Amino acid sequence: MTDPRHALPRTPPSDATHLREVKSYVLRTGRVGPGQARAFEQYGPRFLLNYSAAAFDARAAFGRDAPLILEIGFGMGGATAHIASVRPNDNFLCCEVHEPGVGALLKLVGEQGLENIRILRHDAVEVLDHMLGENSLDGVHIFFPDPWHKSRHHKRRLIQGPFVNRLARHLKSGGYLHLATDWEPYAQQMLDVLNAEPMLQNTASDSEGFVTKPDYRPLTKFENRGLKLGHGVWDLVFRRT
Repeated sequence: MTDPRHALPRTPPSDATHLREVKSYVLRTGRVGPGQARAFEQYGPRFLLNYSAAAFDARAAFGRDAPLILEIGFGMGGATAHIASVRPNDNFLCCEVHEPGVGALLKLVGEQGLENIRILRHDAVEVLDHMLGENSLDGVHIFFPDPWHKSRHHKRRLIQGPFVNRLARHLKSGGYLHLATDWEPYAQQMLDVLNAEPMLQNTASDSEGFVTKPDYRPLTKFENRGLKLGHGVWDLVFRRT
């Protein structure tokens, strides 16, 4: 895995400092199971894309023109596969570095015959900076990023001003950013950061600033378990002005 902490010449110094320090992923241990290994062999050649520091050709990658949604960190891919299945008219470019998770999503793609997913096993910061142009995305999904609970680790959180500004600049006018978290302090930080970005406008209609979970995002097993224990989940949807 390449290190995303390179100088970013087109970004102001404050942004560059942030992006050198913050990765869009946390490396986790995990074993690739036999089913996931088979999925890499069977479906990897078709649905895995190679990272290249060159402009991304979405039409060539997907074989069609369609709205392009970037997902950053899809875990084991269950929610990603569901969303792609209920939104067949959208293309989903999915970034994840956790090999078992990539294998799990490839397995779901093959089993469900999903044609609108492509996977980049690479850090999304570099994908944004070197492959995706500004005003190129119709949406961005970031579901349950690591909340880094301890105060001294908050600087490692993905959702901070410079990164949100970068996401906003990559969205088309009218494009959306959908975030979700089950950690209330992080939810409030997310809301504060997104409200401070002048290119984004909150779609929430209530005064708290959060939206009802959109129908396309399924409840995960972990989320269901938390809700039964009385834990909350907060969704935010902002649009590029």
